[in-house]
Amino acid sequence: MTNGERATAALPQGTVAYRDLGQGEPLLFVHGLLVDGRLWDGVAERLATDHRCIVADWPMGSHRIAMNPGADLSPTGMVEVIVAFMDALGLEQVTLVGNDSGGAISQMLAASHPDRVRRLVLTNCDTLEHFPPFPFSLMGPVARLPGGMTALALPFRVAAIRRFTYGMLAEQPIAPELIDDWLAPSMSDAGVREDARKLTVGAHKRHTLAAAEGLRSFERPVRFAWGTDDRFFKRAHAERLAAMIPDARIEPVPGAGTFSPLDQPERVADLIAGFVAEDSSADAAPESTA
Repeated sequence: MTNGERATAALPQGTVAYRDLGQGEPLLFVHGLLVDGRLWDGVAERLATDHRCIVADWPMGSHRIAMNPGADLSPTGMVEVIVAFMDALGLEQVTLVGNDSGGAISQMLAASHPDRVRRLVLTNCDTLEHFPPFPFSLMGPVARLPGGMTALALPFRVAAIRRFTYGMLAEQPIAPELIDDWLAPSMSDAGVREDARKLTVGAHKRHTLAAAEGLRSFERPVRFAWGTDDRFFKRAHAERLAAMIPDARIEPVPGAGTFSPLDQPERVADLIAGFVAEDSSADAAPESTA
């Protein structure tokens, strides 16, 4: 399927909705908590002219179909959800592109399943001991309490709080309708809210620290497309992780915050396209020489 219409994949953990755009080498996009695949729309639509872009609505609180009650949606469980999704679509390897908490999951997947990741692109995201960063680190302890997720959701019933909170993550204004859509599933569906709780309580620096150690031996290239105006994920965080990875480079995305794919979709798409082309040429070079 390559026309961008919505489809669903039946996984052992439940149903995941996605869009499949374009043709060519597959790029798989991973968003973070309390957003959905629309975070990547501007990037994927630009890349779909020459690449196959697979944009899923991962079960991170803004998905419309609650997962099976027993599904493991902790950070390690989310890694296996993505692997199961790849299996369902017959994807042996992908260029994996992550943002925010989805970037943390992407690091974990690359470290634990390196054979499934041809390349890794990290936009602004959790790294090392910053999973999650302050003040979002306060959400986990609250979510562990009885009724904690309901308590966390209550302030977001106020439109001004919704706009302010999401506004901290982007340099460009986010459409209020999109913010409302992102929050609606977890506020109205107890199953979706429970899915989000599993990831929220499971987020811990031990996962990203372990992933960073695993990435020391990662044999594929990694690129950081990093928004320069992020309030939470600083360039210094990216630099520390990049220094641990054999083939890693940081490319700045001026005028972008955490949600760099929303803020500067053209710049992010250009960086991804250039990275894929550069690596493809490098892979082909020995063969052409021979």
